Amino acid sequence: MALPTAVQRLLKLIGLGACYVIAGKLGLTLAFVHASATAVWPPTGIAIAALLLMGLDAWPAIFAGAFIVNLTTAGTALTSAAIAAGNTLEAVMGAAFVMRWGNGDRVYMRPRDIALFAILAAGLSTTIAASVGVTTLSAAGFAPWAKYRAIWFTWWLGDATGALVVAPVLLLWAAPGHLRWTRLLRIEMVMFAVCLVFVSELVFGGVVGAGWSHDPLEFLCIPLLLWAAFRFAPRDAATAVVLLGAIAIRGTVHGHGPFVRAGANESLLLLQSFMAVTSLTTLTVAAIVARRRRAERWFRALSMKDALTGLGNYRQLEEALERELTRSQRTGRPFAVLLFDLDGLKQINDRHGHLTGSRALVRVAEVLKGTARAMDTAARYGGDEFAVILPETDEAAGRSVARRVAAAVAASTELPPISVSAGIAIYPRDGLVIDTLLEQADKALYGDKVRHVAR
Repeated sequence: MALPTAVQRLLKLIGLGACYVIAGKLGLTLAFVHASATAVWPPTGIAIAALLLMGLDAWPAIFAGAFIVNLTTAGTALTSAAIAAGNTLEAVMGAAFVMRWGNGDRVYMRPRDIALFAILAAGLSTTIAASVGVTTLSAAGFAPWAKYRAIWFTWWLGDATGALVVAPVLLLWAAPGHLRWTRLLRIEMVMFAVCLVFVSELVFGGVVGAGWSHDPLEFLCIPLLLWAAFRFAPRDAATAVVLLGAIAIRGTVHGHGPFVRAGANESLLLLQSFMAVTSLTTLTVAAIVARRRRAERWFRALSMKDALTGLGNYRQLEEALERELTRSQRTGRPFAVLLFDLDGLKQINDRHGHLTGSRALVRVAEVLKGTARAMDTAARYGGDEFAVILPETDEAAGRSVARRVAAAVAASTELPPISVSAGIAIYPRDGLVIDTLLEQADKALYGDKVRHVAR
């Protein structure tokens, strides 16, 4: 039995608060400059993504999670509430900025929106939590004023990087519509994952020995992230950034990689700066590539459709016929090609005008759309002629379809009344190549039209 909507909502908010607490406690294990300030702070990304997906009224879960994290770290209930308020306001303002100017939860669809997210959500709103948090701790005596700037920068960079690295992967995985995974693409993805892990370990894991462990090899990661951006969906590129970040953080904390310095916090600050820039660059490139793919699909669909009727055009008809020839040769099963001609289109144009004639063509197309199966292909053959390809169909079944189409067209109550003539060709009986099949179907169509005229 489905739970009531209110209960579902409550469970989601509880889950969000729990995720915030777990991510926060994990991030604070890397707090070196102060117990409450870390350069690794995933909760900001979780909070902003959650508010974009669930709505701004999910803020109580953010506040509760932030309060628990801070209460169990350092300070009093009062300071924890103040810091939690700053964390919540940070997420609310960041999400509100994105909703207002950055396309909401679809912010990673366009490069312009990604730039706005980086500036407004990751760059500007994160100053709220850092300023409120550090000021509260310093005023309450839990942090020295002398270290205010160092703690503030660590806090801000941790939140900003969390927004740039964690929020994208959550938003993109929650969004519908991704690449269709072919077998070759799956193989390529496995190869990419192996290469990414290997190179990440090479650069940050210390697998090559102490002699190379601090060499500036971070540039080796860039081609792999570009590989992900160009070849896969944006969500896969965002996931690759998260995987790289996880390996890089682990290696840097253990003293490996190009960003290791004398202090652990300084090392993480350098690493997180690299991750923030890398994430922003990768996501921007991925968005540009995805937008290009969408444009190519749109132009391809446009080039394959007849503008008037919405059916496929001659190009789509040819491609469908080639596919059916190949499939029929492989399976040994026949297929049918039906041609339909709108009777008396010239007379309709002369008597009622070309708009009425165009409408008559659309009426025939609507009948074909309603009659065709999902596996069939209906197309405008040219002028007043239409074609339908019927996979795995013999002559008897093909003639039955032709009769149903003709009857449906004639049964229309819209004026003027119209009718169609039909011709059929069967592969391989009537021809082994496309031109022969269409020629035979056209001959049969002409014979049917002559009979219509005679009647």
